[in-house]
Amino acid sequence: MLSRDTRLRLQEILARVASDQPVSLSERIYIHKFADRNQTVATWLHRARREQQKLQPRDGIDQLLDGLELGSSEPDDDYCSEDEDLGEWFGGAPSWLGRS
Repeated sequence: MLSRDTRLRLQEILARVASDQPVSLSERIYIHKFADRNQTVATWLHRARREQQKLQPRDGIDQLLDGLELGSSEPDDDYCSEDEDLGEWFGGAPSWLGRS
């Protein structure tokens, strides 16, 4: 559970991320600290990055993925089978996603 002050600070930083305004390294670390431990904050960060990129859906499938927020928030986060090991690619998942 986030305190009111923490939530407001996170949302203020994420609003700047979404509008492509400067965000310091310490603020990015602060956001990621919470995003790694809290699914809600991870979702907020994902949305802010997608807004920042201003992704324009190209067809119906892209619109569906965008509406469901299933697409990647990182433009170069796609798996390339020739260059990468699948286990290493999934190794970057947040800690809360791991098996217990």
